[in-house]
Amino acid sequence: MPVNSYECLILLDPTKVTTDVEAAKAQIHATLEKYGSEIIVSRKWDDRKLAYPIDGHKKGLYYLVFFKVDSLKVTKIELDFRLSEIVLRHMVTVVDPKWNEELLAVAKDETKFGLQLLVEDASDNPMGEGDDMGDRHRRPRRNAEPEMVKD
Repeated sequence: MPVNSYECLILLDPTKVTTDVEAAKAQIHATLEKYGSEIIVSRKWDDRKLAYPIDGHKKGLYYLVFFKVDSLKVTKIELDFRLSEIVLRHMVTVVDPKWNEELLAVAKDETKFGLQLLVEDASDNPMGEGDDMGDRHRRPRRNAEPEMVKD
């Protein structure tokens, strides 16, 4: 089966994790290695207030992991994350091979957040002109004049 690169953002329960992040890291790695995953990058991403309460928690600890694994094993990994007591939410996404280097650079740099880079790139080039983003469309800036379409 094909081996793909994946990005997993995990929201951890702050009451069980903040005192011992290394134990949480060990548990996440054990879950991934149980299914033969190759962990590329793994780090604490951010500790922040949530937009809405999740299971009564108003804050959460985000943990970011990049790994490679057989695509058929991802559903089993997600099931183990759902059953874990320390994981409130998780999101596993396939990394397109053309974005591997850029996303790994963000993951390895402890001072950067992926969303910040995307917002900065969008402000430099608001309409996505001249970049290699394919058919992805971005919204124009709020202050931008609407385009007039002529028939």
